[in-house]
Amino acid sequence: MANESEGGLRYQPRPRPEWVRGANAMGRAIDARGVVLLDERSLLETAMANTGLSDFGDDAWREPFRILLDDLERHADLHLVGRLMTRSDLLVHLEGRLQVIDWYKRHPEVESEKIDAPVFVVGLPRSGTTIMEEILGADPNARSVHMWEAKFPCPPPRPSDPKPDPRIARADALVGLQDAITPEWASMHKVGGDLPVECIEFTYSSFVSYAFSASFYVPSYTRHVAASDHRSAFEWHEKILKLLQSTGRPHHWLLKGPTHLPVLPALFERYPDARLVLMLRDPVKATASVVDVSGTLYAMRSDNTALNKVHGQFIDGHPAVHALQRVIDWSESGTIPKDRIQAVPYLDFFADPERSLEKLYAGLGLPLPDASRQAMLGYIANKPKDKFGHHDYAVGSSDLIASERQKWRAVQEWFGVKSEL
Repeated sequence: MANESEGGLRYQPRPRPEWVRGANAMGRAIDARGVVLLDERSLLETAMANTGLSDFGDDAWREPFRILLDDLERHADLHLVGRLMTRSDLLVHLEGRLQVIDWYKRHPEVESEKIDAPVFVVGLPRSGTTIMEEILGADPNARSVHMWEAKFPCPPPRPSDPKPDPRIARADALVGLQDAITPEWASMHKVGGDLPVECIEFTYSSFVSYAFSASFYVPSYTRHVAASDHRSAFEWHEKILKLLQSTGRPHHWLLKGPTHLPVLPALFERYPDARLVLMLRDPVKATASVVDVSGTLYAMRSDNTALNKVHGQFIDGHPAVHALQRVIDWSESGTIPKDRIQAVPYLDFFADPERSLEKLYAGLGLPLPDASRQAMLGYIANKPKDKFGHHDYAVGSSDLIASERQKWRAVQEWFGVKSEL
C-alpha cells in the first residue's frame, strides 16, 4: 500500500504469508548467499548442465549480465525466498537463450522469416496497456506471445501439437509463486501460463531490460541499460518472434511493452513498419498505482523497504514526464513516424468501445471484419471488473496531487488526456 510521506508517495508492505516469513527467518540464520548462488560461474555451468548446451550466441549480453549480478549481490538485499526466485528466473533466461541459439543452428531457415508490420501496445505503466492488449488480442487475426512461449520458446509450437501444451502448466507453477509470496499481486497484474505477456518476458534473455530495474534495486545496471542503444534487446526480440512465427504465420503480431516507451527510435530501427497503440491515462493516478505495484515487486524479493524510494525508470514522476515529452519531440522531429502512432485516451475508449475500435483499426490500417469486432466487444462486455481482487492504493493529498499535476500539465494538454483525480 502506498502512503504519503515526505511530500510524496511511499510503498508500505502488507503482512507476508506465514510461510514466507518462516523461510526468510531461516535465511537470516544461515548463509543464504553461500546456499543460493548468484555468481556467473555457477549460473552458467548449471544452465549448460541442465540443457546439455554451451553456445550462448554473441557476447552482447555478457556485460549487462555481469553488472546485474554484481548489483544483485551489492545492492538488492535479497531475502532467502528472493534469492531462490532470482536464481530460478536467471536460469530460465539462460537456458532459454541456449535453446534458442541451438534451435537456430539446427534450423537456419528460421532466420529468413520476416516480421511484417507488428502492432505494439505502449504507454506508461498502469495506463491501460494490459486491458488493451487483452481486448485487441481477442481478435482472432491477432497473434500474441503467451507466458509459456516467452519462458520456454523451444520447440516453437505447431498447430498440430497436442493441447494443452505441457509447458503451460510449468509456466503456471513458476509465475504462481509471485501470488503465493505477495498475494496482493494478483489484484494488480494477473499473470498466468497461457496469458499474453509483455515483450520483457522474452527479452529478459538479452539482459538489456528495464524489467530488472522494476524488480530489484540495481542502480549500476539501471544506468547501464539507460545508456544502452537497446539494439541487442530488439535483435533478440525479433529472433523470438521469427522462431514462433516459423511454425505458423499470423495475420498480424500484437505485442505489448510499456518499457519500449523510452527507446522507440530503437524499436522503429528494428521494425520500420511497426504500428503503435499509445495508451494514455491520467498520469497522476497512474503514477500513484505504479508506486504500489513496484513496491510489491521489490517486496517479493527483499525485506528492505528503504529501497522502495529509489525504484527504477518510472517511479519518480519526472522520468515518466520526460518519457512522454520525448515521444512528442521524436514525433515532431520525424525521429519516429508520427503517422503510425495511434493515441488512445483510456476514458475516451471505454466511453464508446465500438466506435473507438473502428477508429483505431482504421488508423492502424487493419481490416475489421465483423467476427473480429464482435469478439473484441464481447471480451469487453464479459470481462468481470476486479476478477482477481480490487487493487486499492493511495493517491496522496490534494496538495500532492496539485503538485504532481503541474509536472504533467503540458504533456496532458498535448495529448488531450483528461484528469481523473
